[in-house]
Amino acid sequence: MKPDTASRGRRRFLAGAGVAAAVSVVGRGALAALPEPAIQDSADTMPPLAPPNGRPYDPVVTLNGWTAPWRMKDGVKEFHLVAEPVEREIAPGMVARLWGYNGQSPGPTIEVVEGDRLRIFVTNRLPEHTTIHWHGQRLPNGMDGVGGLTQPHIPPGSTFVYEFVARRPGTFMYHPHADEMTQMAMGMMGFWVTHPRRRDPLIRKVDRDFCILMNAYDVEPGSAVPNTNTMLDFNLWTWNSRAFPGIDSLNVRHDDRVRVRIGNLTMTNHPIHIHGHEFEVTGTDGGPTPKGSRWPEVTVDVAVGQMRQIEFVADELGDWAMHCHKSHHTMNAMGHDVPNLIGIDHRGLIDKIQALVPEYMLMGERGMADMGAMEMPLPDNTLPMMTGLGPFGAVEMGGMFTVLKVRSEQPRGDYRAPADYRHPAGTVARPWAGQAPPAARHGAAGAGALPADGTAGIELVARAGRRRAR
Repeated sequence: MKPDTASRGRRRFLAGAGVAAAVSVVGRGALAALPEPAIQDSADTMPPLAPPNGRPYDPVVTLNGWTAPWRMKDGVKEFHLVAEPVEREIAPGMVARLWGYNGQSPGPTIEVVEGDRLRIFVTNRLPEHTTIHWHGQRLPNGMDGVGGLTQPHIPPGSTFVYEFVARRPGTFMYHPHADEMTQMAMGMMGFWVTHPRRRDPLIRKVDRDFCILMNAYDVEPGSAVPNTNTMLDFNLWTWNSRAFPGIDSLNVRHDDRVRVRIGNLTMTNHPIHIHGHEFEVTGTDGGPTPKGSRWPEVTVDVAVGQMRQIEFVADELGDWAMHCHKSHHTMNAMGHDVPNLIGIDHRGLIDKIQALVPEYMLMGERGMADMGAMEMPLPDNTLPMMTGLGPFGAVEMGGMFTVLKVRSEQPRGDYRAPADYRHPAGTVARPWAGQAPPAARHGAAGAGALPADGTAGIELVARAGRRRAR
């Protein structure tokens, strides 16, 4: 299609969408023409969705998620999202009652190509009105999804339609702009990827392309519905509404070029750290970063409402940790008011307490590491604070933690998790059986910062200065 013809076609498309009148309501007579909404109730990572029609692209993989299918109709790519209550397994042993899209929280990832003409039907099966904001997109103002400002709210039981053109490649998100405090705290959000239409010098071809959307919940132990009034004291820090050990690993082939797109719709920032590799930040919500602005990192901070796209070559074999570097974000259902008992001697006291409270357990006087392997009673539908087992014992993690598995034998395009890494002989940290070397003491070579007698030998001189008159 020639440029001027394409422009006229785009104008006709948008004019037909009723842009000036904001998002359109779909009438009852037109409901029969809607594409059937795809529903997903599994928390497994689904394989990439190869595009069955439309422009070709290299698909992404959403960790513990999936990509929404579409229907091509008269050259328009049509999707159907259903906002509804859902049940999401946060990790084996715990299910949360959330709000989401098409059976899941987050909703399905939407993948399109730059220049695609889009029509997205949104059906509201929630008990209150909603909208969808297409976070980071360039689009007509009436399609931006801010209830009351750019469109009427979508009432319960109604279907609205959004129509626009995917104008620029990049990684975006979608979420409500109606009663956000409730709806986002209940899990309403999703990922959006717009692939480049043609080769872009700033967007390199990769072998594996992963999507992670960070969200958080406050679910009281023993319950299933999040507390939507929580501002910062969340107890479940999740990736794609999953907490370790429920987060799938990133399974790649040795020397694969890997891209990870990380979006943040929590209430705080997250420094995401990958072990064993350096990466570059190659994209943000605003698009690909200029090559001159990239530098090697091992941790990237993703602020609230931001997306960061990182890339690296997986050239180190092994099982490498990937996690948020805020230590309390790698724990589950953590109590915030537990007293600090480190260093307190409980000898002689524990027997007296257990005589009154037989199920009392001593914990915390030597740190919390024992919690990682401790089998202690928990309320129903509650995850242990520190959990997960590895080949050498308890991993003692939770929340925003997973593993990057790099294997030579991993087939190309195969995302299944391999077995635990088999370390070559002599490459695992081990107990030292010999004599420990003497510790360097003050006064030894290289340790002469202070005199040997322990005095600092520093003269402090105080001088009084005159105060200037104004």
